[in-house]
Amino acid sequence: MDSKQMYEEIKKRLAHHHDWVFQLDRKNDTLRIEAKETKKGVTISLPGVIAKWHEQKEEAINEMVYYVEQTLNTMHEEHSLSGKEKDIYPVIRSTSFPTKTKEGISLLYDDHTAETRIYYALDLGNTYRLIDEKMVEQEQWDKEQIKQIARFNVRSLDVSVKEDKVAGNTFYFVNTNDGYDASRILNDAFLAKMSKKITGTMVLAVPHQDVLIIADLQNEVGYDVLAQMTMSFFANGRVPITALSFLYEEGKLEPIFILGKNYRKK
Repeated sequence: MDSKQMYEEIKKRLAHHHDWVFQLDRKNDTLRIEAKETKKGVTISLPGVIAKWHEQKEEAINEMVYYVEQTLNTMHEEHSLSGKEKDIYPVIRSTSFPTKTKEGISLLYDDHTAETRIYYALDLGNTYRLIDEKMVEQEQWDKEQIKQIARFNVRSLDVSVKEDKVAGNTFYFVNTNDGYDASRILNDAFLAKMSKKITGTMVLAVPHQDVLIIADLQNEVGYDVLAQMTMSFFANGRVPITALSFLYEEGKLEPIFILGKNYRKK
């Protein structure tokens, strides 16, 4: 299945939403779905959906259709922050991610690394809504308070880790699929705890929002494996972030290009 066929399949599944517009961007290989009236919507990376389709077939398309419907339906609802402090979380996005809504309203965000930013979201159960400055002003909340609440909440999330070994290198994966796996890179206490287990070089990766990779690299094979793994996750992720990895030293993250057994700081 190619991008055109995937576009047609997704469009067919969502055709009953007569007030939605579908736009295929062949240059960037993306599909934009938005409401005619509000222009609010989502942009889908088609190669990622196609890669999942090769592995999961019908389930991959069903998952994408469900994600789109949940997201667009949520965008038309009014949401309040009051009384929902426990539902506010940080989400990691790439630096190419928009800083404003389609209506020109600034989203609440912070710089993170040269490759990533931290946005803030209100969890709605099956999806979440990014918090913008209009929401903050309407409820007269303090921006810094929201950020502190979000950081506290992400530290309270369970951090279950799966482990894999390849050629003397150890890879740890956080992959709960709760929408905040990449966000766990902001859990300083967790990273500090993991660093005590590392005997080689500690390198992290957040290729998409539903995975955090922590690598204990001992040799050049480990670097190659991490580079290939990160690129694969990045290409297949529903919400890609970055294919670059991050060197972790003394609590600081630095984006790096992995070149075989060597690496180069960005």
